[in-house]
Amino acid sequence: MVRRPPPLTVPAALARLATRRPWTGLRAIPERLLRVGPDGVSRRFTSRLHDERVAAWLGMALGVSIVSAFVTGLISHYMQHPPGWAQWPSRPVNLYRVTQGVHVIGGLATVPLLLAKLWTVYPKLWQWPPARSLTHALRRLAIFVLVGGALFQTVTGVLNIGYWYAFPFPFTTAHYWTAYIVVGALLIHAADRWPATRRAVMTRPQDAVGRRGFLLTVAAASGVIAATTVGETFAPLARLAVLAPRRPGHGTPAGPRDLPVNKSAAAAGVTAAARDPEWRLTVTGRVRRELVLSLAELRALPQHSARLPIACVEGWSVDGDWRGVRLRDLLALAGAPADARVRVESLQAAGIYRTSLVSARHWHDPLTLLALDLGGAPLDLDHGRPCRLIAPNRPGVMQTKWVHRLVIT
Repeated sequence: MVRRPPPLTVPAALARLATRRPWTGLRAIPERLLRVGPDGVSRRFTSRLHDERVAAWLGMALGVSIVSAFVTGLISHYMQHPPGWAQWPSRPVNLYRVTQGVHVIGGLATVPLLLAKLWTVYPKLWQWPPARSLTHALRRLAIFVLVGGALFQTVTGVLNIGYWYAFPFPFTTAHYWTAYIVVGALLIHAADRWPATRRAVMTRPQDAVGRRGFLLTVAAASGVIAATTVGETFAPLARLAVLAPRRPGHGTPAGPRDLPVNKSAAAAGVTAAARDPEWRLTVTGRVRRELVLSLAELRALPQHSARLPIACVEGWSVDGDWRGVRLRDLLALAGAPADARVRVESLQAAGIYRTSLVSARHWHDPLTLLALDLGGAPLDLDHGRPCRLIAPNRPGVMQTKWVHRLVIT
């Protein structure tokens, strides 16, 4: 007959727990499954590519890439949503084209760096116990935020430029605020790891061949991604841009020029209104005289040409030869104040980009047009017919199409 031990009372159970060493019970399973060593890291990860030196080099490259994406992303955000205290210049013409191209193409090239860095430090993520002290717990929390935020930015960014909105939240808002979280976590992690990183980089190990090959492979992967994407911004390499969602020569035709289109007239619901022979352009607001002009009357005004890019937030950009009426000439005809801002309104009934604001600095620029022609032919319906805004150094979403009203504010 088997004798069972007497039931354990609550005081006795608490006393037994108090005599045990911390983490003993929790650590037993990971020690058996992962073979955790004295440093808390699994002994299953034996490759020298999991060492501090590889992680340090990848971390520095990844840090530069994240900071670059953060700065260019801020430029994009504030160009689309300019605060009252800052107005972006109209020159150089290609400033936004370059910064947004660097943001998107550089962001894509970051993917191999991020994956390689995560693979290198993967054993550290299995440290046991997960926290040895309050300080250690805060360090792990910062790493968790950094890894999670970086993966979130990368995945949602790739989905965005692929026009696949598989998430239920606004991309621009989430991308913008998460960027601050990622950079904050990056600064904390960099400050914490700088002594170890500096020591690892300055040390020259004897068996560096394998590490060098691994790092060169990661760099080559990033370079291939950049080379097969940059053609969406840099036209001479357009044939190589096999990973780009938009490329020169692969859009909706408009005369002799072929420019990509993100939103068609049918999708915007403006087809009938844009084709209506009774269409009129109205200039109203703070003006001495209100204007109501037909398409024929617009064409009767002095016409000017400008070669300007459409530069999209998704990274692609294409030059176009535009012709139309200078916005400053039209506002002078209406008697608008020199310091006025212009709200440009589209025929679209809804949408966050159905209107855009043009600062005084931009509408005074002689390259800012209400375009009627593209590539020597009247605007295609999907490119904004009968009339669209085209201005230097502005995001494509602010180059309003199907314009029917200018409100001087």
